[in-house]
Amino acid sequence: MNPAEIAHGPFFIGVAINILLYGIMITQMYLYYSTYKRDHVWVRFFVAFLFLADTVNTLFDFVYIYQSLVNHFGDSQWLATANWVFATDPFMTGFISGSVQLFFAWRIYVLTKNRLVVSAVVLLSVASFLGSVGTTVGTLMTPAFVQFQKFEVIVIIWLACAACADVIIATALVLHLRSHKSGIPATDDVIDRVIRLTMQTGLVTSLWATVNLVLYLTISSGLHLLFNVPLAKLYTNSLMSSLNARGGWNRVLSSDQVCDPKYSFGIW
Repeated sequence: MNPAEIAHGPFFIGVAINILLYGIMITQMYLYYSTYKRDHVWVRFFVAFLFLADTVNTLFDFVYIYQSLVNHFGDSQWLATANWVFATDPFMTGFISGSVQLFFAWRIYVLTKNRLVVSAVVLLSVASFLGSVGTTVGTLMTPAFVQFQKFEVIVIIWLACAACADVIIATALVLHLRSHKSGIPATDDVIDRVIRLTMQTGLVTSLWATVNLVLYLTISSGLHLLFNVPLAKLYTNSLMSSLNARGGWNRVLSSDQVCDPKYSFGIW
């Protein structure tokens, strides 16, 4: 297998998926800012901040794939190693995913006041971010793609902690939502929809990170990059889908004249 196939084939496909998800993110941003003008200022700034981070991450991916396909086309020695642009991806992914997880940790605290669950999410999120930083450092210190398994412990910490945090977040929110069913059909139907969305978004990010980790540990060809590159966009899109779905839930509640303040912003 030549150097281009080892890493750059999966990376190229990952970038293509990344761009698709970035386009969805742009659409979600437009919907959010045109619909939820009364959200807390800090939430609106947080969304803009995540979009900026997503954009920077996408630009770095473009720069690296351009270097590989144009500037160093056919250069086997260059294609066999990672550079600093490539190394930014784990850090950016960990930073974005950690930010999203901390946001959901805040929501869990607001909704449940369960300090134990919130502490677990925060600790796992921070550990995951530190693991992503360690992965970036490991990539810079061991740039050969075929030697990436040398820092597998750090990668395990990064992705395993991220997956565990996602599972805890989804579980905590689902349990909270189930406990708030009121017996009113319209309200319970909306809560069921929120539960399904919460489970789907949490499951996608958790499974994606898990598959990424398993491929990294079992296949040295770089196939895991196909899953690693788009991971950050899955987190930002999961957050935006939760934010944007509120309008549909609230319209259903209002149309049935059962809208209770606790079911507007707080249920998700």
